[in-house]
Amino acid sequence: MSNTPSSAPQATSQRRSERMAQILGYVNMRGTARLTEIADELGVSTATMRRDLADMDAQGLLIRSHGGARALDPAKEVSVRLRDARFRGAKLRIAEHAAGLLPAGPYSVAISGGTTAAAVARALTSRDDLSVATNALTTATELATASKLTVIMTGGFIRSTSLEAVGVLAEKTFGAINVGTAFLGTDGFSARGGATTHNEIEARTNHAMVAQADRVVVVADGSKIGRAALAKVADLDEIDVLVTDSSADADELAAIAAAGIDVQVVADARSED
Repeated sequence: MSNTPSSAPQATSQRRSERMAQILGYVNMRGTARLTEIADELGVSTATMRRDLADMDAQGLLIRSHGGARALDPAKEVSVRLRDARFRGAKLRIAEHAAGLLPAGPYSVAISGGTTAAAVARALTSRDDLSVATNALTTATELATASKLTVIMTGGFIRSTSLEAVGVLAEKTFGAINVGTAFLGTDGFSARGGATTHNEIEARTNHAMVAQADRVVVVADGSKIGRAALAKVADLDEIDVLVTDSSADADELAAIAAAGIDVQVVADARSED
């Protein structure tokens, strides 16, 4: 039997996920947009755009209005399933660079949730000498199914938006292990606010990971630099390295570097996303 029919729905789903991420970015940037305007921008039919906007409204990603859509609060958290399609090229380059910062030989690593952190996990699957602790289902699955690494998954309550285990159980797991390097994904990173995320409980859990690490590496694409989300994960003095891409605001990067953080910038790959 041919494999074509079974693979087609997955490909369509991926294309639609990427398109919905583009729609979300377009609407959030402008505040409001007409249906025909977005359809023209993305090169799809108005019928397709109408279905996408209806589904995104149902998921609470935007508000569908007569003839178009308007943005929600720009600080609203986006589902990790949509975030995966955004700025993919930049995230992959950031992840490959960050993975290269680890020493050779047996070593302990912790990885938070977030799509860039998950990309770091993928970049580490060629290693067989690491022990990796994570509270993210996406990261744990990536490592456990594609590598021979020792994978430690924390307990905790699962957040449906980020697919991260959070709360006391997760914090206690991180508190019971020693970590050489922690890779921290964030929703915002700035000289003023440090590393931040949208959820207070998630922030406390990720800080428990940060507190156990000898070195903390923040991995964040340029869109996160200069932004501050609701809850602080870590102050600047708790961060050692920032790996980002060259689309990040240069003045903000200079301020972060002035605070003593080793800022490492990879080439901007936005044109590939």
